[in-house]
Amino acid sequence: MSNNEKPKQKLGFTIIKDDPTDGHKGYGIGSLSLENVSPLFIDVAEQEAFIDIGAMHARSEVERGIKFTTNREDSAGGKDYWLIWITIDFNPAGPYYAGVTACEMVVNREKRRGYKILADHVNRMDKSMKRRILVENMDAPSKRVLAEYLRSHNPEMWNNSSEQLHTELDA
Repeated sequence: MSNNEKPKQKLGFTIIKDDPTDGHKGYGIGSLSLENVSPLFIDVAEQEAFIDIGAMHARSEVERGIKFTTNREDSAGGKDYWLIWITIDFNPAGPYYAGVTACEMVVNREKRRGYKILADHVNRMDKSMKRRILVENMDAPSKRVLAEYLRSHNPEMWNNSSEQLHTELDA
């Protein structure tokens, strides 16, 4: 690189596990903590739910080896999945499911192609972190799978969760 060329500016966005500020207002104040967020997949055909932390960086088993596009026809005949972003928080009653949002995904392993809208996945993860419940786009059987998973995973957290979550999942 010559002296006249400047290096590209790096994006000032860091994802970390723990609180970067730890009480002070200095370095790391613009960082985002994903400590209380978990990605849950629902396999629509098999009606099963499973957590895959690799989804935090689009490296889950479902996504591995797949080239994703925003064109649904590229993954025609593929398997449908829901990626659910779940955020946990604490209130005086104890821990609860604070944010739950759902994103659509289709994966065709034979073609090694998939359909997802990355911006939607990022925005929905953000909305989950902001304690929103957005599951209206899910089909009824998948909502039942999600409700049963959340209920069985931790009954106390389910009971402490908002009435909106229970209503939207028809639990």
